[in-house]
Amino acid sequence: MINLKINLERLLRDLEELGEIGQDQSGGVSRPSFSLPDLEARKWLKQKIEEAGLIYRQDGAGNIFGRLPGKNPQVVMAGSHLDTVINGGRYDGSVGVLAALEALRRIKEEKLHLPHTLEMVSFTDEEGNLVGDFLGSRAFTGQLSPDRLKKARTQFGPPLEEILQKAGLSVESVLRAHKERPDVSAFLELHIEQGPVLEEEGLPLGLVCSIAGKRYYQATFVGKAGHAGTVPLELRQDAFVTLADFTLRATQLVATKYYGNTITIGRVRLKPGSFSIIPGEADFTLDMRSLDGQKLKSMEEEILNLASEVAATRGLSFYQKLADSTEPVTIEEAMLTRLKTLAEQLGYKYRLIHSGAGHDAQILASICPVGLIFIPSIDGISHTPEEAINFEDLEKGANLLLQALLSLAAG
Repeated sequence: MINLKINLERLLRDLEELGEIGQDQSGGVSRPSFSLPDLEARKWLKQKIEEAGLIYRQDGAGNIFGRLPGKNPQVVMAGSHLDTVINGGRYDGSVGVLAALEALRRIKEEKLHLPHTLEMVSFTDEEGNLVGDFLGSRAFTGQLSPDRLKKARTQFGPPLEEILQKAGLSVESVLRAHKERPDVSAFLELHIEQGPVLEEEGLPLGLVCSIAGKRYYQATFVGKAGHAGTVPLELRQDAFVTLADFTLRATQLVATKYYGNTITIGRVRLKPGSFSIIPGEADFTLDMRSLDGQKLKSMEEEILNLASEVAATRGLSFYQKLADSTEPVTIEEAMLTRLKTLAEQLGYKYRLIHSGAGHDAQILASICPVGLIFIPSIDGISHTPEEAINFEDLEKGANLLLQALLSLAAG
C-alpha cells in the first residue's frame, strides 16, 4: 500500500464553497439538476478540475468528468452527484464527488504513474428531480428509452426537453451519452449512510455489501366526492378512507410476510381538497424496496392486488403507473475483500452494511464491479438542512477511497 493521504483541509474548503451554492432561506441546499444553482456548481467544479491539472469533459447527459491519464485507457472511476433534493443537505452526493477529486489531486501531486487511467465523475440528476432517479448514470450505462424521455414532464412543470435545451443539451444527446463512455474497469462511490446504524455502533466506515431495489408508483384511488354533512358514512365512496385502509393493511402485510422490506407512501393529494367535501380522489406515491429481487417482485404484485381489492370492496377504482424501477445489487466479493483488506491496513474499523437507498453505484454495477463506502450521518439525518457528518469519518472514508483507487489502478 502506497503511503499517501488526502488533504483534509482542502477537501473541507471545497465542501464549504460548494455548500454555499444553492443555499436557500431555510439553511438547506436546493440544487436540482440544470437549475441556476446547479449550473453555477457545474462551473465551479469545472474550475476545480482544471486547477487540479485534470482533463475536463462533459458528456451528452451533462455528466462531468476529470481524467488523470494512465499508461492504458481502461478507466477506474470514482464519484457521485452534486444535485440535491429541494431544501436538502450539504453532504449527500457532494462528499463522493469531492473526495474523488481530492484523491486524484493527491495522486497527480505525487507524480504517480499508474497502469490504469483514473476519472472522477459527477453524475446528473441522481435525485430524480427531473424524470426519475439516476438520469446521468443511466444515460452513461445506456439504460434509458427514447419514449420515456421525449414524453417526460419534470416535477417542476416544463418538459424535460425544454430544461435540457437551456443547458445546451437535448434528449438525443442524453441518449447518445453511453456511446462516449470509456472502458470502465471499476467504479467506487463514497457516500453518507443516510441512516443511524454506523453512528449507533460508533464505527467510522460501512462497506456496502448489497443495495436495495425499488418500485416507485404514482397511484390513485377514485371514488365520489360529496357533501361532508349530508352523505351518510355507509354510502360514501371516500378516497381518503380507502387510502388509509390500504396503507394500514399494506404496511401490516410487509411487516409480517415481507419483514425486512419496506413500503412508504410519501406524498398524498386529496381532491377536491376542501374541509367540507368528501375526497373523491386520492393521488399518492407508493415506494416499495427490497434487497431480494424475487421478494420485491412478489411484494409488488401482492400490494398492487391488495390496492385493487380494497378499492373494489369500497366501490372505488384504483389506477397506478410505474414511475421508476431499479433492481437489487450485490457487491462482488472480490471488491469487498479488497476494501476490507485496505481498511484493515489503514487501521480503520468498519462493518458490512446494506443500503436501503439507491446510489449511482447501483446503476454502474450493470457494466463493471462497484464498491460503495459509507461514512456515518449524524443522528441518521439526510435530505434536510440538518444533514451533518463528522470530519474525522470523512477523512477515513476519503483515505480508503484513495487507497482503493490506487489499488485498482495498479492492475
